[in-house]
Amino acid sequence: MTHFIFYSGKGGVGKTSMACTQAVRFADEGRRTLIVTTDPASNLADVFEQPIGHQLTSISAIPNLWAMEIDPDSATREYVDRALAPIRAAFPASMVQVMEEQMSGPCTAEVAAFDRFTDFIVQDQTTIDFEIIIFDTAPTGHTIRLLELPAEWSQSIDAASAGSGQTCIGPAAAIQDAKHKYENALATLRNQTLSTFIFVLHPEAIAIRETGRAIAELGKLGIHTHRLIINGIIPASEAANPLFAARAEMQAGYLQQIQALLPYPAQRMTLLSGEIKGPARLRQVARIFFENDPGAFDIDPQPGNLAAQPTPSSLNEIRARILPDGQRRTIFFTGKGGVGKTVSSCISAVWLASQGYKTLLLTTDPAAHLGDVLGQPVGDTPATLAGAPNLWVVKIDPKAAAESYKARILASARQRGRPESAIQVMREELDSPCTEEMAAFDQFIDYASQSDWQAVVFDTAPTGHTMRLLELPVDWSQQIDVKVFASVDGSAADDVAKQRFAGVIEMMRDPAQSTFAFVMVPESTPILEAWRAAQELSTVGIQPGLVVANLVIPPDQASTPFAMARRRMQEKYLAEIRQRFSTPVLEIPLLPCEVKGLPMLAELGELAYGSQPVALPAAQIA
Repeated sequence: MTHFIFYSGKGGVGKTSMACTQAVRFADEGRRTLIVTTDPASNLADVFEQPIGHQLTSISAIPNLWAMEIDPDSATREYVDRALAPIRAAFPASMVQVMEEQMSGPCTAEVAAFDRFTDFIVQDQTTIDFEIIIFDTAPTGHTIRLLELPAEWSQSIDAASAGSGQTCIGPAAAIQDAKHKYENALATLRNQTLSTFIFVLHPEAIAIRETGRAIAELGKLGIHTHRLIINGIIPASEAANPLFAARAEMQAGYLQQIQALLPYPAQRMTLLSGEIKGPARLRQVARIFFENDPGAFDIDPQPGNLAAQPTPSSLNEIRARILPDGQRRTIFFTGKGGVGKTVSSCISAVWLASQGYKTLLLTTDPAAHLGDVLGQPVGDTPATLAGAPNLWVVKIDPKAAAESYKARILASARQRGRPESAIQVMREELDSPCTEEMAAFDQFIDYASQSDWQAVVFDTAPTGHTMRLLELPVDWSQQIDVKVFASVDGSAADDVAKQRFAGVIEMMRDPAQSTFAFVMVPESTPILEAWRAAQELSTVGIQPGLVVANLVIPPDQASTPFAMARRRMQEKYLAEIRQRFSTPVLEIPLLPCEVKGLPMLAELGELAYGSQPVALPAAQIA
């Protein structure tokens, strides 16, 4: 096994569980092991059941194992202090203050977290003694973005050094050492004797396609060492359960696809009857995975009766959080990766359109699975969906958005008579990798501000990255005077931007205009992640409006010990959901097949929101 091991894959496939299982096995073998998460919504502490945070922390019940959760805010403070340290000693305080302002924009957070990540790869003094370093990464789209940064930042620093000497993450002269670090990091990632990438996936169409795309993107970066863990395989014992037997049959076809399309060394991991939490459970899972130990399974052969069902939220309560009420309704579906945000947003958008509302469905997730679920391609500009009157769909592609954004900003600057020297400085800043985040944010603001739609449904990226996006209007309204595009025309640009941001912030805070729908499966980690996100959003005046509990096993399908054990686990967490969130709860059942295509989405929409048409006011019908 190589020194560095990266666990990657689609959200919700079990990256963290498998990375922690691997880490525990290495530590129990006597190897000094460190596991680091780059996911902004980290779950390491939840899995190990102890506080971890932004520092190397020993895992109390497992000798030889340490962990760290990279915190973007802490990483940003450390990065700015380190980058400006030589500047403070050599320049006046007024100049240092200008540089601090230039580095206070939101894009600094991305490179700061990345900079901390590369510290582990280039082996600083705090990590040099570890025999194995495991990275539990964010879902695939954001991980690819992270791994592209070494080459992009090296180019950006070179360009700035030859030009103005300033980048949006600090003076080029002050970060030349970082350039060398990034180059060394990329060389390490490419070195097949040092680094291995393990892709965790479920035997499902979307996970297979995302894994294939990710491997292709890594290939462009010169990274070729890959292994697979195929997770969540239905146990053979469930042939007696109609629901799980049907899902096992579906999986069998996808397992053949994986062999044909992804010819890499692979291991398989079965779906367990309970969740993976705590050192004892991790060791049990390690025996199942590494030793194929059947004695490690823990299904209670007589699990007892299922609990009485709670009173479900009324259809009227749920509809009230989705339907426009005399003005446009904006719905944000958010939550942990893999919990079903895309499916939930597609079901809702298709149903709203079927009720006669002019609806826009869009995704801010770099992985962009809308087309996979809808069964039709989704482009970078809004387009109607065949077979669904009143429904338009679009994806925000950060790379495409960045090119359009740069062209617009530079054209505007020329139109306003800015001198060529200023244009050149702006071009250097806009060539920064940060521009992708800024451009995607700008498109988000644009769609969130439009009045052309009666309903706008956002399929968002996994929680940590969504929180970053949703907090940007607040961040940027406070930092308007240091943004790149504000330099185009000083106060005029400030006023326009502030008005746009203020409108979006007001909309997000108003429950009559917007609904934050937290999607989760009834398990501990997704619930905790959603609850923490809801607490954070409440600090900026945004409250949850709906909870979607997805992949719920219907009580009448819990006909075997395995299915009954999973249903009982879900009942426990369904009760916790209702205790933590004082909002209507919409349950979507676990189905025998994948959700795909308009007919299935329409059927699920009727199940979720009712089949009786909503009476539209005459003004809305027109």
